[in-house]
Amino acid sequence: METKKERKLITFDWAMKRLLRSKANFDILEGFLSELLSEDIVIIEILESESNKETKTDKFNRVDIKVKNSAGEFIIIEIQYDRELDYLQRILYGTSRVLTEQMQENRTFSSLVKVISINILYFDLGHGSDYIYHGTTTFKGIHDKDDLELDARQKKLFGNRQIHNLFPEYYLIRINSFDNVAKSTLDEWIYFLKNEEIKEDFKARGIQKARKSFSIMNLPEKERKDYARYQDDLRYQASLVESNFGLGRLEGIEEGITVGIEKGKIEGKGERNIEIAIEMIKDGESTEKITKYTGLTSEQIGTLRDNK
Repeated sequence: METKKERKLITFDWAMKRLLRSKANFDILEGFLSELLSEDIVIIEILESESNKETKTDKFNRVDIKVKNSAGEFIIIEIQYDRELDYLQRILYGTSRVLTEQMQENRTFSSLVKVISINILYFDLGHGSDYIYHGTTTFKGIHDKDDLELDARQKKLFGNRQIHNLFPEYYLIRINSFDNVAKSTLDEWIYFLKNEEIKEDFKARGIQKARKSFSIMNLPEKERKDYARYQDDLRYQASLVESNFGLGRLEGIEEGITVGIEKGKIEGKGERNIEIAIEMIKDGESTEKITKYTGLTSEQIGTLRDNK
């Protein structure tokens, strides 16, 4: 018997850019956050952040959204496609910036609210066997090995919370490490993030509404075309990343381009960029776009067109 094929859905990053900012779809994002954080999350508002504004110079490797929940906490959700060796320092900077913004509003230190950083990663960060990592701040005694706790006055001031609740928390979701076996409702969301599919029997909070709302066929025609162009750009971006961390990184700086001999065989990064440019020429892409994604000059691209 033929297995029923799941409907094609938009990716979560596109949903974050276009759909999840609408209050009508808050319950989808609330469902994902509730499953991940193991608590009932209610979103009060979505706030402006550095990269949630669409411009002509948008980078396709990063999408983020910042929300405020009913507890007054800030939750930063970021999707990252490209490899960054200093990514851990960047998320540290991100949470620090949100805390600093609070102090600019003339708050006292005790009024600072918690920041939770959720990072959905489509590259391999660090070395480990799990696909979800959770980071908190604790203070352990050097000699007695005990955990430092708040005293009675501090508990009264901070609402009987634990010390780790006062500091930012971090979640790293390493999509590539997920084995595609959904063993929990949280795994159902991870399955969607990796495969762009939601099965009919998935029961995670908010996921069945996502299955309906994220259907490409339910998008207006203009939205479908915009999404198709976005996916094309992501694929070209992925090709460039492969080049930068493959031949380009190994062979070093491009020393020159020789076109016409076997379609421009050169070493390192230049060779891969020429291959990408040739494929883009075959696809009918403009010289401006090819220059953007390969770094080749218009004269070099013109030579490639002549030798096609």
